[in-house]
Amino acid sequence: MKALLLSGGSGTRLRPITHTSAKQLVPVANKPVLFYGLEAIAEAGVTEVGIIVGDTAEEIRAAVGDGSAFGLDVTYIPQAAPLGLAHAVLIARDFLGDDDFVMYLGDNFIVGGITALVDAFRAERPDARILLTKVPNPAAFGVAELDAAGQVIGLEEKPGRPKSELALVGVYLFTPVIHEAVRAIEPSGRGELEITDAVQWLIDAGHEVRSTTISGYWKDTGNVTDMLEVNRSVLETLERRIDGTVDDDSEIIGRVRLEPGAKVTGSRIVGPVVVGANTVITDSYVGPFTSIAGDCRIEDSEIEYSIMLRDSSMSGVRRVEASLIGRNVEVTPAPRKPAAHRLVLGDHSKVQISS
Repeated sequence: MKALLLSGGSGTRLRPITHTSAKQLVPVANKPVLFYGLEAIAEAGVTEVGIIVGDTAEEIRAAVGDGSAFGLDVTYIPQAAPLGLAHAVLIARDFLGDDDFVMYLGDNFIVGGITALVDAFRAERPDARILLTKVPNPAAFGVAELDAAGQVIGLEEKPGRPKSELALVGVYLFTPVIHEAVRAIEPSGRGELEITDAVQWLIDAGHEVRSTTISGYWKDTGNVTDMLEVNRSVLETLERRIDGTVDDDSEIIGRVRLEPGAKVTGSRIVGPVVVGANTVITDSYVGPFTSIAGDCRIEDSEIEYSIMLRDSSMSGVRRVEASLIGRNVEVTPAPRKPAAHRLVLGDHSKVQISS
């Protein structure tokens, strides 16, 4: 079995962060989202991975390399434009050959990995298996319709009127028959080759398509709100480890991971929090569910439920929360506007003015 990891896409919902960085490399608990997918694939016993790359190809290559750091053998497959998930399968034909494969969206996050799903697919080997989960806003996703017996009978991409609450999770398992499907379909109204149309083709052609409805945690990290929520979820599993230095005037409470070289002075940190290597925190408060990357500076400030990327600083700011702060960012107080009172007072007046 092989894996196809999708890491193209422009990440429009995460702008302006993704103007200068691949969305799959935005860190969760100080580790790029893409790395969690690579680790999940390796844990499932799949070693040959094709990564679909687009405009951010060089950045992805620099981060992942040849895959050996993850125990993987990586092949990069350029995609000229994000023309749909089925298009990614189409252009990966030579790499995939006649092997079964798992397709994993690089900006998706699944707690617990995919090992059990891959093992079940290997044992049962239907023509395709899709993952589903109930969501409050199914119109934003591909949606599956099941019959009374739980069999998949229909799929639709971002429907105006969803027929169920079951959205497709960004992990798919296929046998080589999917290659016939992606060649048979036409681009959708969005101009893309939709994987939902390809799976629907399999259903209509009488192929066996099974589904698994997951109750565990899944997120598409395509926007800031979901990114912060995934960060929170990962930090929930954090173990306390203090490898940096903390002075006697500081207080470290709960599950806090302080990387080597990090320095905390006169500050209070309430976990779960991760602080990257060589970051300096002075006279500040860092609250729960916050990830501070390496080489950052926080002084006389408060931050909580946020993500701060490398080489950024915050000074004299109260209070920052639910925020995603990019690389090489400086956050400082806005200058105070000159204040003046304009008065017309009669004789013998008494006035009290707050200053």
